[in-house]
Amino acid sequence: MLTSSKSVIAYDKKNLDDATLVSLYKNMLKPRMIEEKMLILLRQGKISKWFSGIGQEAISVGVTMALNKEDYILPMHRNLGVFTTREIPLYRLFSQWQGKMNGFTKGRDRSFHFGTQEFNIVGMISHLGPQMGVADGIALASLLKNTNQVTAVFTGEGGSSEGDFHEALNVASVWSLPVIFCIENNGYGLSTPTNEQYNCKDLADRGKGYGMEAFVLDGNNIVEVYTKMLKLAESVRRQPRPILIEFKTFRMRGHEEASGTKYVPQDLMDEWGAKDPLENFRAFLREKNILTESQDVEFKASILKEINDHLQQAYNEAAIIPDATIELNDVYQDFEYQQIEAVDDTEEIRLIDAISQGLKQAMEKHDDLIIMGQDIAEYGGVFKITEGFVEQFGKARVRNTPICESAIIGAAMGLSIAGMKAVVEMQFADFVSSGFNPIVNYLAKSHYRWAQNADVVIRMPCGGGVGAGPFHSQTNEAWFTKTPGLKVVYPAFPYDAKGLLATAIEDPNPVLFFEHKALYRSIRQQVPTAYYNLPLGKAAQLKTGNAVSIITYGAGVHWALETLEKNPDIDADLLDLRTLQPLDTVAIFESVKKTGRAIILQEDSLFGGIASDISAMLMEQCFEYLDAPVKRVASMETPIPFMSQLEDQYLAKGKFEAALKTLLAY
Repeated sequence: MLTSSKSVIAYDKKNLDDATLVSLYKNMLKPRMIEEKMLILLRQGKISKWFSGIGQEAISVGVTMALNKEDYILPMHRNLGVFTTREIPLYRLFSQWQGKMNGFTKGRDRSFHFGTQEFNIVGMISHLGPQMGVADGIALASLLKNTNQVTAVFTGEGGSSEGDFHEALNVASVWSLPVIFCIENNGYGLSTPTNEQYNCKDLADRGKGYGMEAFVLDGNNIVEVYTKMLKLAESVRRQPRPILIEFKTFRMRGHEEASGTKYVPQDLMDEWGAKDPLENFRAFLREKNILTESQDVEFKASILKEINDHLQQAYNEAAIIPDATIELNDVYQDFEYQQIEAVDDTEEIRLIDAISQGLKQAMEKHDDLIIMGQDIAEYGGVFKITEGFVEQFGKARVRNTPICESAIIGAAMGLSIAGMKAVVEMQFADFVSSGFNPIVNYLAKSHYRWAQNADVVIRMPCGGGVGAGPFHSQTNEAWFTKTPGLKVVYPAFPYDAKGLLATAIEDPNPVLFFEHKALYRSIRQQVPTAYYNLPLGKAAQLKTGNAVSIITYGAGVHWALETLEKNPDIDADLLDLRTLQPLDTVAIFESVKKTGRAIILQEDSLFGGIASDISAMLMEQCFEYLDAPVKRVASMETPIPFMSQLEDQYLAKGKFEAALKTLLAY
């Protein structure tokens, strides 16, 4: 705190009028007073956790006041001033922190882990980096829609070390996106000081490496923050481009309250305590006779009353009563599938052609659909699925990306937040590991957390049999079938691929769409030439029999068909699952109850695959109907090798026939 009534921060009011200066002060005062109250409630056990932004209010308030209300802001833990300056009713914030229904996450997430379309705020997740890519996507939507909006996204000096930060800055620069990246450099990442986090003088210097303007501002000087942000935002509206700002400030309390600040030298605490943004600005306003003592007392009394009234409203709100049906129904956004029938006009095409045709017709149907991926524009993608798309739809909608899977998946999420659709092509499904975090932690959880859907399809060229080795041949669908909030589609035929891709794009939820590379050019089928769709969650019964149920998908379908053609005496039900999430358990159970035997074939290695879950479900639901143990057939428990002899040994294809006959003989 200040030791005198004179400000130690040099303010230059420039052309700001007194009303604006007082408004800046009141907007800083409000979050400070709320925080002081929250710290009391935390000690009383009335809230579970608190990440204090005391000493950093000037950044949140200055940035928010400089932007228009329709501009999106992506804040973090210590940006309470963003929420209060956007005038979110306090009782809703208090309900959020108490886990009440009037909060923004229905008790499902805490503190500032929420967003609200009503106030154009997109909350953080604990994995800090992905929101930078999300900001890119929101800014891209602004650019494409010509809305003249600016997006501001916050991170800390710690988060600026994450790969997502660098990916997002690079994408924003390459695409000239109207996004302002705000680094709150507050001295410590939990207990780690800045000299152990980075080895440059200013984090703003990183902007130079990405070809963008960068600035260092005194984050405790509200006038400097506000006036510079105002100027930069207006400039970005005139000339869309990204800007990086490093705000120098300090965290006066623990990373979260339980952490404490014992690791901070006292002289450093004293130095920054003297630079308190609220106390210094108050002293400045008093010195310039812009704020009187009576006005200040009145402001505090008004805010205190508002806090107490809204706290009481939150206290009076009933506790959430758990309801399993509500919880399960909120994992996905409702999607009312409307059948578009296939017409009689067909042509024989390959699987790869069906996917290309389906994607092209979806682009024609959905004007707001954007495709992103490496080499997908003029080159047409490594498999040539998007060949010719640039000529028809233009580079604004068919976008080459840098090699940055995480940022691009984040950008797809940002497009969805801004009301658009996105298809992201993984060059190979294996590369999705570089974008795993935003898929399983952002796309999958957003609707459950704060009712924000992720209208994103991620295309996944996958599978072995092409001699591509451990990094271009995986079938990694089990990584995603485990994650609630994702849908997983895996067609085996051209007809299914085209119809299911149409539905995946129509569906407002995130979909992983697997395309087996070995089937791309080897499988042909009569496919309707016009647009049509097929429902997710419906298996296809390819053969009917009474002796055994064969349950499979992808390349496994064709391995099973070859085996049955070779052994015409085997009387089998053959189910092609087509989608793995949602899974057609009704068809599976009906088939097994009829035949009494089940064999599940997958290309993935055995342990932890989808076959294991189907087997467990059959044991739980169909045990009394079984005449033999459920059999799983899968590939070897090794990475997939390159040489054809080793790959043939690895793949489940060579094991299936013997396993099927053994089951029938049981």
